[in-house]
Amino acid sequence: MRTPVIAVLFAVAAIAVSLPASAKPWQGIEPGSSKKEDIVKKFGEPSRTMSQDGKEILAYFAKEAIKGTTQAQFKVDPATQQVERIDVFPAPVIEKDTIENSYGPACPGGAAPSTPCYLRKLTDDFRTYFLYVKLGVAIFFNEDGKTVQSFVFTTPKAAK
Repeated sequence: MRTPVIAVLFAVAAIAVSLPASAKPWQGIEPGSSKKEDIVKKFGEPSRTMSQDGKEILAYFAKEAIKGTTQAQFKVDPATQQVERIDVFPAPVIEKDTIENSYGPACPGGAAPSTPCYLRKLTDDFRTYFLYVKLGVAIFFNEDGKTVQSFVFTTPKAAK
């Protein structure tokens, strides 16, 4: 059973401290830098465009799903047309070890290292997610706690 998209959006909506770093891009689209036109140019017209909390969301799913995903959502500020966040629901099964090998290990106690590491967090419905503050990436796991349900790419400024 998948966590509803709204629950995932709510869990990451609480993200809010500032760090001087650039966002982790996904498929060449970078939160805080890329614009709506970059998304449409790269992926074509979305399956659906909707509004939520004053932001425009471009969603790609079904026949418009981006390769390697079941769905991808891009949150755009309508005033600036700037991408604020990307939610990606991967098609293949991705395991926790792969995440740690790709993005970095758990953060050690004490002072934060200079390399990316994650903080282990829980959503309101007690699902585990890894928060890579320096990268602006949150990775949510399925109920099994071992396989990835979704990735959220945002600016490190918005990550906590």
